[in-house]
Amino acid sequence: MTRGKGEGSVYKRASDGLWCVRIELPPGPGGKRRQKVVCRKSKAVAIAEMGKLKKELDRLGDLPTSSLTLEKWLRRWIDDIAPKEIRPKSYAAYKSTVDGWLIPLLGRHKIDSLNADHVREMFKHIAATPKSQKLRGVDPKDWPKGTVMLGPDTAIKAHAVLSSALKTAMREGKATRNVCEMVDPPRKGKVQQGSLTAKQTMELLAHLATRADRALWCTYLLTGARRGEILGLEADRVTETLDLSWQLLRITEADMAKAPADYERRHLSGSLWLTRPKSSSGWRIIPLVEPLRSILALHMQGRGPGLVFTRDDGSPWDPDTITDAWAALMVEAGMPAGVVLHGARHTMIDILDAAGVDRNTQKDIVGHSSIKMTEAYRTRVDQAKLTVAMESMARMLEQ
Repeated sequence: MTRGKGEGSVYKRASDGLWCVRIELPPGPGGKRRQKVVCRKSKAVAIAEMGKLKKELDRLGDLPTSSLTLEKWLRRWIDDIAPKEIRPKSYAAYKSTVDGWLIPLLGRHKIDSLNADHVREMFKHIAATPKSQKLRGVDPKDWPKGTVMLGPDTAIKAHAVLSSALKTAMREGKATRNVCEMVDPPRKGKVQQGSLTAKQTMELLAHLATRADRALWCTYLLTGARRGEILGLEADRVTETLDLSWQLLRITEADMAKAPADYERRHLSGSLWLTRPKSSSGWRIIPLVEPLRSILALHMQGRGPGLVFTRDDGSPWDPDTITDAWAALMVEAGMPAGVVLHGARHTMIDILDAAGVDRNTQKDIVGHSSIKMTEAYRTRVDQAKLTVAMESMARMLEQ
């Protein structure tokens, strides 16, 4: 008689004398019978193991039937499952992490024998890997003096990708735990994002007055929008407001082909696409006020529908090209070194903060998902406000 799900038996295996427990699992495809078998030296230990397995079966609804290696699972996850769960722009980075770090360093381990020490060893290996690809096959004794190693970002990414893969494995009954919940990723060193002061922003706006691309850079400076949001801005979304509900991204055809069916996108040319921001907080509409209103009105005179900002030949800007163009502008305008285009978002937070705009409104303007993220973007403290606050406190103590 066939046993039901969760029923089990205990027996002594004649070949080696081990005590084994067998648990019935839900049927496989086509009603195929599935069982989980675990063997131990002691009958008492085997029975105790049966109790644990039954609890796990009740909690998860299923259990892995064989010792699945992490490599086998990761390959199935990254090829068949992840593309339906991860945005195409992120997929390439996930696959690179799986192929470059997780499978080479952890793939040989059985998925349920993976432990925190294995993950920590992966972190150590990454931290001891040269940043230069050319040095990775070279004996460490031959590395030049001052060789730079990979920073914590790579290990943090590996932790995140592994955790995501194991969560899916647990959901499908392929694993009983997510080892990433047992060990924290390395801490990332705090890097101060280069940004312009309000005074420097005014100087840059003045420098742009006679440039043909003035409207493009002014839109970045006066909105704090993301790189792709401005490059993907279309004429019909510029009214009394700016509708920043799409962004321009470069995504390979292969990655886009694996995108989930509900991933909203519109093809522009080559590998350039208009896509929806990854979170609904990014689908925002902000007021269009002076002086940007007049700057954009002048820029758009005589222009038809389509992208507001294009190259001289009418083609879309490539995201990397616009980053390089910003760097050249910083040099030409005599601005501080190290102020990247993304720093304009930090500048906007500083200016809004100095203007007394509350954090929640700041968050809505720049499209952050949380106030905590907006606070992290602040680079300067308003010393005038601090002085007023401290003087008020002093006066109170004198009474």
